[in-house]
Amino acid sequence: MKKLKWLIASTVFCASPIMADVLDLEKDELTFGFIKLTDMAPLAVAYENGYFEDEGLFVTLEAQANWKVLLDGVIDGQLDGAHMLAGQPLAATIGYGTEAHIITPFSMDLNGNGITVSNDIWEQMKPNVPKMDDGRPQHPISAEALKPVVEKYKDDGVPFNMGMVFPVSTHNYELRYWLAAGGIEPGYYSPEDVTGQIGADVFLSVTPPPQMPSTMEAGTIFGYCVGEPWNQQAVFKGIGVPVVTDYELWKNNPEKVFGISAEFAEENPNTTIALTKALIRAAIWLDENDNANREAAVEMLARSEYVGADAEVIANSMTGTFEYEKGDVREVPDFNVFFRYNATYPFYSDAIWYLSQMRRWGQIAEPKSDEWFIDTAKSVYRPDIYLNAARMLVDDGMANEADFPWDSDGFKAPTPAEDIIDGIPYDGRTPNAYLDSLPIGLKGEQIVSGSEIKG
Repeated sequence: MKKLKWLIASTVFCASPIMADVLDLEKDELTFGFIKLTDMAPLAVAYENGYFEDEGLFVTLEAQANWKVLLDGVIDGQLDGAHMLAGQPLAATIGYGTEAHIITPFSMDLNGNGITVSNDIWEQMKPNVPKMDDGRPQHPISAEALKPVVEKYKDDGVPFNMGMVFPVSTHNYELRYWLAAGGIEPGYYSPEDVTGQIGADVFLSVTPPPQMPSTMEAGTIFGYCVGEPWNQQAVFKGIGVPVVTDYELWKNNPEKVFGISAEFAEENPNTTIALTKALIRAAIWLDENDNANREAAVEMLARSEYVGADAEVIANSMTGTFEYEKGDVREVPDFNVFFRYNATYPFYSDAIWYLSQMRRWGQIAEPKSDEWFIDTAKSVYRPDIYLNAARMLVDDGMANEADFPWDSDGFKAPTPAEDIIDGIPYDGRTPNAYLDSLPIGLKGEQIVSGSEIKG
């Protein structure tokens, strides 16, 4: 596992201004974990551009083998914080899997994922996909195009296997959302059966992100949902076709977060604000001047110590385009968003969406009140810490006052129907009404009992 360490005399990626004041830090030597995905970029940029050092922080970044190892590292203190799946702090806090109170003062990005299928599955889907006047597939592609393929495999007695990166990952919930929106059952969890495959038409299993393309190429899975660059890698290798991005599933949906233990935040309040300041500056740099710094970010991320994929592959999505079939490159300027649209603010409504999906598929086994969803979100997502850090940056002339939602109550405006692939709007203030509006999934008093939904 390669480590990166600050050296006082080292040359950083670009010069950064001297901070007016450095907080009185409780801890100045920190180790942060990450997974090799392009959305770890704020960590790499904060490191390379000297933003951590400006805060008096001496940081080590360590790539982790998988999401469980990463979470365990934060819980046991080997890592002071980490690039995390947004569902991980929530799941840990409510005791789904490993129990620990994890919080997030910083949301790392919006969008950035895709769903890819193998060439063979794509050829079977294509007759069901509407075409544009120029003959190219019309996007977004609904899972309705996949449904006849899944039914044929089922009739032939062949399990239809797909990959996602972790049971509480955005990718699991996005893949399930896409399948369910197309009338395909993605399966349920219960306290007795945590495979998530109860009643499933499509069988979802965990595959680490960098292994997705090779696992699909080997035929173990027929498709997957993952972050970049592992969808574009399938295109470059000629083994698969991304059929939908999460931007098309839910416009400007939340993705990763930066997670720390509640204990760390309590014991190190100034350090927590300092690291949040550095990450906010990194996010600003990534999006400023209409993504002018993205090429530089791509070169940074391509290094083996970060993502370790070809720069050309990373650039395919990171610089405002996305390639579906080979040669079918389309403009998607918001495929990766790191700062605009208040991307870094930890909204309670984002947390509630993840909790709603845990309930929808049985990871939260019993019905919960709207108040429970809201209180749980507030115990994990910490906009108070975020705004303290933002205020200091603005006061020091390193951020613009207008770029932060100072008066927010923690909830985004409801996502309109036209921004979600199934045309069902989302309002984080009313999670149970939202669950009731979804045709597939648990709602109300329903529970999974054995292989059946009851209630």
